[in-house]
Amino acid sequence: MAAVFLSRVSRRLRSSSPLLSPSIFDPYFTNSQLKPLIPFHQPHLKTLDTKFETCKYHQLGGFDDQLLNFLRSSSNIQLARNSTSSVGEGRKSGENQNEKKSGVQLSWIDLYLPEPVRPYAHLARLDKPIGTWLLAWPCMWSITLAASPGNLPDLKLLALFGCGSLLLRGAGCTVNDLLDRDIDTKVERTRLRPVASGRLTPFQGIGFLGFQLLLGLGILVQLNNYSIVLGASSLLLVFTYPLMKRLTFWPQAYLGLTFNWGALLGWTAVKGSLDPAIVLPLYMSGVCWTLVYDTIYAHQDKEDDLKVGVKSTALRFGALTKKWVTGFGIASISSLGLSGYNADLGWPFYASLMAASGQLAWQIWTVDLSSRADCNRKFVSNKWFGATVFSGILFGRLAT
Repeated sequence: MAAVFLSRVSRRLRSSSPLLSPSIFDPYFTNSQLKPLIPFHQPHLKTLDTKFETCKYHQLGGFDDQLLNFLRSSSNIQLARNSTSSVGEGRKSGENQNEKKSGVQLSWIDLYLPEPVRPYAHLARLDKPIGTWLLAWPCMWSITLAASPGNLPDLKLLALFGCGSLLLRGAGCTVNDLLDRDIDTKVERTRLRPVASGRLTPFQGIGFLGFQLLLGLGILVQLNNYSIVLGASSLLLVFTYPLMKRLTFWPQAYLGLTFNWGALLGWTAVKGSLDPAIVLPLYMSGVCWTLVYDTIYAHQDKEDDLKVGVKSTALRFGALTKKWVTGFGIASISSLGLSGYNADLGWPFYASLMAASGQLAWQIWTVDLSSRADCNRKFVSNKWFGATVFSGILFGRLAT
């Protein structure tokens, strides 16, 4: 419809007056180019304020109001030039249009969930499951390691820990957004988050946090007493992690301690106690793995972090980032190998460990730390690292 309307208006304008050139629809057409074409008669002047500039148009026949209204509805004059590729855009809701103008990718949350629910779903990052995977994999590793030789892991525990990872990750994101709402408004990637943008008030965020923690408690109480105490103690890490970026250049290490708590909890849920020879190397391998993927992730925000004054390993390592994360990657693989050896896993575990090493090496060697898009791609690919390690532990346990 936009293309048809524009075509009719352009033909009428050309026939009505030679003064107005079609070149006004060029996004680079400026006021200085337009002024010589239009006699400056103040009573017949219309002023159009757009997002990028103010253009003055001469009143032509009776069609100027339609033209001005059409152009006002666009946030960019270039929409008129490219209207054939954007037919139907005007039918979207105002909210969706604003999100597209701001560079936000629409997700299934925006398309399918009721409008009142959407900010809460975004607050829990339900449309970005990579965080849930990264939280869940150490739990799955641990539960599978604790299975009896030749047997599958406890499927009920795997399901409980999967749901718990979803809830705890959402709770962690909520705490992070509440504490960082002033910082998030200054960072390009985070400025449209629900609390930072004002779609949710801090009070609403706190209420949603309580709801998630209550559901998480319902899962935790289904475990043994040892696991309940150990699981509850992780909340201290969850609530204090967002503060670390203000205090130290190593918030990624603190995140590793938080995100890999499931390596301890999964074992105790099966055994009712800890085996340090198996569980501690597994936990440390997860911490080192987190230092790899979250340092890569932090390179997306390093310019904004410098402006805002927050810290990260991306800033700490700088040009030496690849050397540092290579060291952490080697430590992660070595610790995994030690944990599997102490647990008497079969040969499939070591074959998968070699594949996981290749995946981690590919990330580190090929990542473009100056590209936000590539850093995000490498970060997201860690779900496959976790899956590869899990399959190795599973088949290694079945082979014993």
